[in-house]
Amino acid sequence: MPRHRRPAPFARRERKRKRIAGALAFLVALAVAACSPAPQPAHPALWRIDGPHGEQGWLFGTIHALDRPALWRSAEIDAALRGSDRIVVEVGNPGDGAALRKTFAGLARSSGLPPLSVRVEPALRPRLAEALHAAGAREAGFADVETWAAALTLARAGQGPDDAANGIDRAVLELAGGRPVIELEGAFAQLRIFDALPEDEQRRLLAAVLRDARGIDTGGGDLAEAWRRGDMRRIEAETHRGLLADPALREALFTGRNRAWSDRLAAMLARGQRPFVAVGAAHMAGAEGLPALLAARGYKVIRVQ
Repeated sequence: MPRHRRPAPFARRERKRKRIAGALAFLVALAVAACSPAPQPAHPALWRIDGPHGEQGWLFGTIHALDRPALWRSAEIDAALRGSDRIVVEVGNPGDGAALRKTFAGLARSSGLPPLSVRVEPALRPRLAEALHAAGAREAGFADVETWAAALTLARAGQGPDDAANGIDRAVLELAGGRPVIELEGAFAQLRIFDALPEDEQRRLLAAVLRDARGIDTGGGDLAEAWRRGDMRRIEAETHRGLLADPALREALFTGRNRAWSDRLAAMLARGQRPFVAVGAAHMAGAEGLPALLAARGYKVIRVQ
């Protein structure tokens, strides 16, 4: 039997419809691309850990927020991910904004607090006013907000809506596949570090933020550029300024955490696990960073990127 054929006019209309649909899809793609910032190339730092009994793991320095996407994958990073059997991060669900806000709200508020302007030295009150204005906030809105929480809120106020979404921690988690994800802290424990600070240290934290908002990991500026270049010397310098220049805050927020994390990582390696550790690049920097702390335990830690 002869094969049934559609009438020629129908075929022509169908081809025309597909051309129009394809053109519209192309235009939509162009419009989306035009509205999105172009990704920037990045070459962040990566280390391999080798132990005396065949232990192996990797340390990858991330940045928690970026003002534009980054092209950070490389052959070395992909090989490390393939060789690992678990992903180790600071917080396992950084994209769960609702859970984070609930955790923050549960810790951040107390009654009977003095006005926020009373909690800073007089010389910093103009900067506080500027920070509140930049955040679109009024001082009255912080009446029952603890000082540490006010500091973090004001530090993050200049961050764009997509900055956290461009963070590399999230991107690493998306590559976990079926491997277990291990939290070194989790959101509650991380915020609890700030909440446990004595009030005088909380006020020093707020003062440091008002003097230099870059003391908190934000998505743009010098720290982001140093991360893109894998410039650990510059990142180490950043860990000695701003809020981390204060000895008490440095111990609570940086060196103490690094020691606790190195304990957990050493235990994983001793059990024969092969962790891919993705934490903020500042935690890799200098004599108090994770590579140095693990090297002091007898591991060979080699920078491979």
